[in-house]
Amino acid sequence: MRRFATTAPAADLQPIQGINTTPLIDVMLVLLVMFILAVPAAMHEVPVNLPQPAPASDPVRHLLAIDRGGAMRLDGAALSDAALATRLPAIADDPQALLVLKTDPEARYERFDQVLAGIKRAGITRLGFEGNRDLAW
Repeated sequence: MRRFATTAPAADLQPIQGINTTPLIDVMLVLLVMFILAVPAAMHEVPVNLPQPAPASDPVRHLLAIDRGGAMRLDGAALSDAALATRLPAIADDPQALLVLKTDPEARYERFDQVLAGIKRAGITRLGFEGNRDLAW
């Protein structure tokens, strides 16, 4: 068995009694830099003007119906093309008005297209469609 000779006295081979704090300080500095960079990004605000909710009110619903022969009825009353052109701008000007278009499935598409073009010319933007829910496809 070989023995290695040590040149240091036995008193120098004692364990170190203190803690090496250098790695701890390095980690803490890295975390500090990360927080310094992350906090301003998290606290950054962008001013945005969001729309406020309107007071809850039910819209005035106007039903425009086209039957299979092409005749129109607005809120149950018979209506000609000329009368429709005069009634639609009043509906467009009312902010509470909603026009609902109900067309018979057997009506000609050309008639529906003419009525829809008149609605667009009147400037109506609040438009809904009703019907054809009962059809089995």
